[in-house]
Amino acid sequence: MTEVVAALIWDQNKFLICQRPAHKARGLLWEFVGGKVEPGETRKEALIRECQEELAITVAVGDVFLEVTHSYPDCTIHLTVFSSTIRQGIPRKLEHRDIRWIAAEEIERYPFCPADEAILAKLRQIPWNPEK
Repeated sequence: MTEVVAALIWDQNKFLICQRPAHKARGLLWEFVGGKVEPGETRKEALIRECQEELAITVAVGDVFLEVTHSYPDCTIHLTVFSSTIRQGIPRKLEHRDIRWIAAEEIERYPFCPADEAILAKLRQIPWNPEK
């Protein structure tokens, strides 16, 4: 099983999603920024590194939002998703085809990786307050 981390990066009531490059597995699907935990790294260290490598940002990693195990035809992953905010930088497309800030009601417009479905289900259940 592969340990994977992802950042649910918040900006008020919106969160950042990233579109995978066409040439990668699950190409053109949307996901949350992140990647594999390398040997010797904590999950939070891996997430900070991945956000720097993929978006050129430094994130403040918060609490675990959700953990899920998902089996794809080519691998099984244990995914830990952390609520996060941007501490420094502006997200840039260094590895992704596209990046977008979306609200929960926009989720249906984007085809996501299957492992992210549990995250999306939890996001749909949050009582959003537009006054925040």
